[in-house]
Amino acid sequence: MRRFFMRINNVSLKSISLTMQKFLFILLCIGQITLAQTTIKDSITSYPVSYATISFGNGNGLFADDEGHFVFTKKLYPDIDSLFISALGFKDLNIATKNLPAQLLMQPQAQQLDAVIIANKIDRKFKEEKLKPSLDDDYYNCWLPTIESEIAVYFSKTTTKDQKLTSVLFPIALESKDWNKRERKNSEKKKFSTLFKVKFYQNNDGLPGKVLTYETIVFRATEKDGDAHVLNVDDFDIYIPENGFFVSLQVLGYTNKAGKLLPNKKYKELVSKNGSVVKIPTNFRPLLPFTDEVENKNTYIKRVFINGNNWVKFEKGNGLQSSLLKRDLYNYGIGITYKTFKGE
Repeated sequence: MRRFFMRINNVSLKSISLTMQKFLFILLCIGQITLAQTTIKDSITSYPVSYATISFGNGNGLFADDEGHFVFTKKLYPDIDSLFISALGFKDLNIATKNLPAQLLMQPQAQQLDAVIIANKIDRKFKEEKLKPSLDDDYYNCWLPTIESEIAVYFSKTTTKDQKLTSVLFPIALESKDWNKRERKNSEKKKFSTLFKVKFYQNNDGLPGKVLTYETIVFRATEKDGDAHVLNVDDFDIYIPENGFFVSLQVLGYTNKAGKLLPNKKYKELVSKNGSVVKIPTNFRPLLPFTDEVENKNTYIKRVFINGNNWVKFEKGNGLQSSLLKRDLYNYGIGITYKTFKGE
């Protein structure tokens, strides 16, 4: 009997030892991340600058989280010597990565929004209208989101009457866990929890121009959203300009269960034939379905980590390589709801 209990005790001690080793390893990893963590703050208020864009100057980059934290080490990014940081409402910040401080301060910048004048908007009668999104779960009809690309879609003003945006419907594609059952509507879907940033732009000669609001707008999408995520923007008081507007979508990365942006590595490294390392951006779920149901070509693409980057219409002949263009899928079919106010 004694041997029997000793054997059980030995197994228990071994299990405890392995558990302790794993625990110490996790603590070590957390410690390394904490040491490498940099925080971006407002130079006046000391509040964190949420979801700032950190560009590496080579077309790659990453984002800070809601508390202004980001992780950068020379071990992760050995070839980067400078960071270019930008955020809505702040002056751009350029800083060397050598001896990178634990805290970076950004200076607020006085921004002037072009006001859309709405007279007597209190208690006015209105009609709620909706432009439905274009939904599709076909994997081959989808854009694969990466942190390097921002997608913007144009919407025109449909009347001379005042119109206020109330919600935006972002189509997402749900993927089946079992590829062979992907055609079944009741098939079990792959899980995801992904954070997106949304911006609203004026129409500047057919391209996204100045922003319509300096509010930082983000949302978390999961498979529980169904075929579209509905973002309520009624409180932002976005009135549709006479020449229309753009709404854009930018993936920030995966989150934990609480919606906190995770510091996942955003690139895969591949060794080319000549021995150089090539960084390939990671694709994030959910996929974004494109459509041929929209009459005009209203979708535009921008590389977010390139200084002086320009918007490009998503169409053939603009230097864009995409299988979607080969199948004439030119648009990301975002839907919107808006209030059209009645005349006095």
